[in-house]
Amino acid sequence: MTHTNAPTPIWRKSSRSSDPDLAVCVEVASIGSTRAIRDSKDPEGPRLSLSMDSWRTFMNAVKTDAFEA
Repeated sequence: MTHTNAPTPIWRKSSRSSDPDLAVCVEVASIGSTRAIRDSKDPEGPRLSLSMDSWRTFMNAVKTDAFEA
């Protein structure tokens, strides 16, 4: 289903994503009360949509290095 009145997301990339050799960038957009995430190398590809609570939990995990092995 396509929503013609849906707002066009404005995608943002981290200022730390300027190194083209890394090629591991994601972009984030605010869409209403959700946050969307996509791979910057594949802007037409799949997107992940998170509620604000899930976004806050994710960002807290990133900030505290919870994903480090």
